[in-house]
Amino acid sequence: MKQTIEVIGLGAGGIDQLSLGIYKKLLQAKVPIYVRTSVHPVVQSLQKEGIQLESFDDLYEQEEQFSAVYEKIANDLIDKAKEQSLIYCVPGHPMLAEKTVQLLLDQKDVDVSIVGGHSYLDALFTSLQIDPIDGFQFVDGMSFDRRTLNYRQHIIFCQVYDPFIASNVKLELLEDLPADYEVTIIDAAGSPEEKVLTVPLEQLDRTVGVSNLTSVYVPPVPSDLLNHTFNRLKEVIATLRGPDGCPWDRKQTHETLRPYAVEEVYELITAIDQKDDEGIIEELGDVLLQVMLHAQIGEDHDYFTIDDVIQSITNKMIRRHPHVFGQTSIQTVEELHENWEALKQMEKGKTERQSILDGVSPSLPSLAKAFQLQKKAATVGFDWDDVHDIWAKLDEEIQEVKEALQHGEMTDAEEEFGDVLFVLANLTRYYKINPEIALNRANEKFIHRFSYIEKRLQQLEKDIHNTPLEEMDDYWNEAKRKE
Repeated sequence: MKQTIEVIGLGAGGIDQLSLGIYKKLLQAKVPIYVRTSVHPVVQSLQKEGIQLESFDDLYEQEEQFSAVYEKIANDLIDKAKEQSLIYCVPGHPMLAEKTVQLLLDQKDVDVSIVGGHSYLDALFTSLQIDPIDGFQFVDGMSFDRRTLNYRQHIIFCQVYDPFIASNVKLELLEDLPADYEVTIIDAAGSPEEKVLTVPLEQLDRTVGVSNLTSVYVPPVPSDLLNHTFNRLKEVIATLRGPDGCPWDRKQTHETLRPYAVEEVYELITAIDQKDDEGIIEELGDVLLQVMLHAQIGEDHDYFTIDDVIQSITNKMIRRHPHVFGQTSIQTVEELHENWEALKQMEKGKTERQSILDGVSPSLPSLAKAFQLQKKAATVGFDWDDVHDIWAKLDEEIQEVKEALQHGEMTDAEEEFGDVLFVLANLTRYYKINPEIALNRANEKFIHRFSYIEKRLQQLEKDIHNTPLEEMDDYWNEAKRKE
């Protein structure tokens, strides 16, 4: 006959929380009774009743990690139950934040039955006077991801066993909440020893002692404290586009926003070139604003949402990185590029692209477009073998420009100038330099130096229109030396 482990929850407080049925089962038990820990109000009361209980407290001293403790408890119980059925008691309810119970349920060697117990959540809700129907998260204080927290809901951290865990909870929350945001510490909820104390978040780990019966409650956070979160941004954009929103934002379309997308990207590039961290933050925000506005327009017309945008790029990144998210093995950067291009070609096949060049956006600035066209062509071997040949081609095209100009053929000259720029774009590609960024940096440099000339002439009270070129050139060189 297969032996059984009966799992009983001891509730959150004193013996009065035990149901009559569970109390009688423990009192009349003919099998060994084990408790995960004796540090619980009910255990002392049961022992006074003459009930023999054996705890696993010694394992907590032997192991550094709770996970190892839980594994040993579960394995020990399974070994014992193979010889004789037993009762295993845990704090609270067996199905609430009890890793040992989950480990027991996952095995097949012995039968496990859940008898029941009083959940300490009932006591917590009563002590805090909150209704979980408003939205509620129950979080393991020893192991959680801050990104999954929903601050609009009630949040309760359980298993805040010691000051170290309390400190970690505090530090994680301080990433999102102000230091003076009030949280509530609840110890031994529902028992005569219950303690409830509300403190500023920064004092969470140094106000009172914590124990295995300690929980931390974070009340719903007002919207104005969540301006750094994605959901809050989405909410703001939806409001701006809503019936009572901003007239300018409401009338925008994908088409009217096109110039701003280009403008914001170039401003970001400028901030990057200037190594301006604060500027990068601001300009990245402006780029993100364009994404959010386009997504909201799509949602307003029931075409797509920001979730579709995120899902699309997430799926693409996973699909394009099988060496990270799949089983593909890639050893070199060259193999990575080859695999990336192969995957892109497969995707193009699905979208029925007819040419290698089809992936180049027709809306790109001409210089960037030239760069991308030659980059695409090079993927199938249509490329120069030697960079010296590209330099020779540049000399050839420059000579053709000169000849066209000498003959007064301006149409031909325009075409030949285009060929020169096209070859230059190819040269930058060879040296892994983006021509648009390079030209933009040259533009910024020109603006800086010419502005310096204007400023110097203003200081000297001179009119720039009447200043000789030689003098302006001196100030240009002066600005260049200062760089």
